[in-house]
Amino acid sequence: MILEAVMLQVKLGMEKEYEEAFREASTIISSMRGYVSHELQRCLEVKGKYLLLVKWETLEDHTVGFRQSKEYQEWKRQLHHFYDPLPTVEHFESVQL
Repeated sequence: MILEAVMLQVKLGMEKEYEEAFREASTIISSMRGYVSHELQRCLEVKGKYLLLVKWETLEDHTVGFRQSKEYQEWKRQLHHFYDPLPTVEHFESVQL
């Protein structure tokens, strides 16, 4: 299992519109092969800051299957105009303790 973590900064004053657009766009990502779950968290200290966590079965399900799909183009169209700056995406795996 891979965890995609993305810190998002939404343009000020667009938070409510962004959250609605994200709800609608969620159907896109949740339909993708290898998708497990996702959640969007709103920061309490910094206005417009969000944390997106997406679980994928494999890294390639995200980096190839989703990112190189026509569905990703629609995801970008619906959401990327809200971000300033564009976010950095990082991937994590569980550490066995």
